[in-house]
Amino acid sequence: MHVGDAVHPNDVVARASLPGFMQTVKVSVQLSIEPADVQATLQVKIGDRVERDQLLAVTKSLFGLLKTEVKSPIAGTVETISSITGNVGIRMLPTPVDLSAYLEGNVAEVLDREGVVIEAEGALIQGIFGVGGERTGQIAVISKSPDDVLGADQISADHKGKILVGGKNVTGDALRKAAGLGVVGVIAGGVVDKELIDFLGYDIGVAITGQENITLSLMVTEGFGSIAMAQRTFDLLRDLNGKSASMNGATQIRAGVIRPEIIVPRPASEGAITGTHSVDTLEVGTSIRIIREPYFGRLATVTGLPSELVKVDSGTSVRVLTARLQDGSQVTVPRANVEIIKTG
Repeated sequence: MHVGDAVHPNDVVARASLPGFMQTVKVSVQLSIEPADVQATLQVKIGDRVERDQLLAVTKSLFGLLKTEVKSPIAGTVETISSITGNVGIRMLPTPVDLSAYLEGNVAEVLDREGVVIEAEGALIQGIFGVGGERTGQIAVISKSPDDVLGADQISADHKGKILVGGKNVTGDALRKAAGLGVVGVIAGGVVDKELIDFLGYDIGVAITGQENITLSLMVTEGFGSIAMAQRTFDLLRDLNGKSASMNGATQIRAGVIRPEIIVPRPASEGAITGTHSVDTLEVGTSIRIIREPYFGRLATVTGLPSELVKVDSGTSVRVLTARLQDGSQVTVPRANVEIIKTG
């Protein structure tokens, strides 16, 4: 892989091998001999590749008529032979790990012994919470409005391999049916936590998500419960209907925040695409999304950036901003409680 190379989502951009587990074979115990005598019975040496049930050691007695054998319990490589313990250590075969490109774009940088940086233009939408890892598929908008519920009856076999877009909620039955039909992703405004737990089979912890053993990824754009998807987000997804996208449900809400996302790269043959992406500065007129109660999930426009610190309910003095919500009302919120979006 070289800088400038064009890549597609499923292209392998890096490959590694994870060392296998070490299995200890107690040869001296199985042969009923002293550890110091094991070496003379071995049929293998350090570095040898062995298969499962291959002979490792053997002793003979009664004029060679009786034999006691020790066989390898696994396939692997002989890594240690100890005359102190009489044990033989066999390292299981390494597990190959391929890293895919995840999205369509071009290699911008090659990171030695790590991977690559891939650069692409397109639309980026981030959610509040998600589960499931990296997936790719074609966007299929199912709901007619951001207030609609995505139910099981709206999902069919034609949606296999697609990323489905709902409105204010996706039901647990819909998630189960989607997974069974091979849907790769679901996006909705919210999800009822109990239904998500039933779908996963366990409660969700506070650590990072994204490693769940499920066949689809889920991203909610607003939060838990039945919360209508922001009109602006729904309109963007509707504009992107039918386009190929890369999606990742991985979420981390503590230090080093990770948000679930869907990315729709813009092919070079197409014109400009409308998208959202994070920027680093706040100014009057900046479009924002509030990510804490009581205005959780609301979109707004910054109207003021007071320089003085303001004491909030927790007793902490913080920097705040004033913003105009989509209904025209003015609110004051801590700057840390918003994320910045930009249309372009």
